[in-house]
Amino acid sequence: MNEYPLVTQLKEASDYDKVFDLVKSTVEKSISQHRAGLTLILAEIPNHIGAYFVEGGNIIVMNKTILNAMKQLTSTKEEFNSFVYSILTHEYLHSLGYSEESVVRPLVKKISEEHFGPSHITSTLSSHELYSIYPKLKNLGPGRENNQDFEVIDNFDKSSMSYIG
Repeated sequence: MNEYPLVTQLKEASDYDKVFDLVKSTVEKSISQHRAGLTLILAEIPNHIGAYFVEGGNIIVMNKTILNAMKQLTSTKEEFNSFVYSILTHEYLHSLGYSEESVVRPLVKKISEEHFGPSHITSTLSSHELYSIYPKLKNLGPGRENNQDFEVIDNFDKSSMSYIG
């Protein structure tokens, strides 16, 4: 039996919503907290920001430029999904009220290690700077500020939506 059965689910996750389902379930198992009704937006933002949570709201914004670069830099779907998992877990914790980076980063590492193992890429991503693991990201330049172009991801956090018939 696999000691970390969620590794297979992460490897097979087909979209952001499937990865986010893993985020929510692992966070709830680890710290007994849950939140529903979040929206994911992809936007070109300054490249020193991987993502951010709009405090007081329900929106997570991920850096589209970094996301597209990671699609090229990662060698497997599991590695790319691990990147998405790490970013979404970090921002999900912010949405739960954890505002201090000094608390959030170790918590993402703890959750990743508990559910994927200490040697899994999710654990590595949670405990190192992204640019140290993927130095080619430094070549992306500064990114864009005040960009009004964005993409709302359909069917994100759909497990939190009730069915209306």
